[in-house]
Amino acid sequence: RLERALEAVAQEPANGKPGPIFAVGYCMGGNLALALALRRQAMLAGLILLATPWDFHVENQEHALMLAEIGRGLEPALQLFGELPVDLLQVFFSGFDPFQILRKFQGFGTLDPASPNAQKFVALEDWLNDGTAVAAAIARECLIGWYGENRTAKNQWLVGGEPVDPSKFMKPALSLIPAGDRIVPPKSALALADALPKSERLLPTAGHIGMMAGRGALPLVWEPLKKWVGDVAGWNRAS
Repeated sequence: RLERALEAVAQEPANGKPGPIFAVGYCMGGNLALALALRRQAMLAGLILLATPWDFHVENQEHALMLAEIGRGLEPALQLFGELPVDLLQVFFSGFDPFQILRKFQGFGTLDPASPNAQKFVALEDWLNDGTAVAAAIARECLIGWYGENRTAKNQWLVGGEPVDPSKFMKPALSLIPAGDRIVPPKSALALADALPKSERLLPTAGHIGMMAGRGALPLVWEPLKKWVGDVAGWNRAS
């Protein structure tokens, strides 16, 4: 599906002429963007990875193995529904820091419901909880293959029958790795940055969600990302 999407983008030139195309992925989307980039390397100008996990055992291995065991225990549900329901998926995310949920809603209870901060809180929670179910095969691959067996870091994760090997991506890459990430440990994402031959990296002082939508997201993530794209594309060069 991503390859077809890329082909569609390539057929719609900007300002009447073909322009450089960058693949961008956040969290698991970064893994998928990497797979796309390797399969369609000639079509891309670069790759941008936001909090993308790679080595699931380099940091907090016990937690990764626990998630894999939970995934194995969900096999009856996967067979029954053919997917991992979104409500079960949310349980995994809450498991990273159960008390954080309690703290943030306690804080929300002190806000004026009509205040901008309260409205932002609700908008962010809507975004966080507006997930979709994960197909059973993908759930098994991620929970058991990635978290349990660390297939990504071992170059054993296959897409289209070929291993997803970051060392073979020879175009520029940018890895944004939030230093305070509790969902994707920084060392896990750094392992992918190290494996890419032409990767630059930024470590914004943010968390997994904060890097995307927090107060510091614009200056810490989006503005540097925009500048990097402009540098690679040649848009920032003096005429």
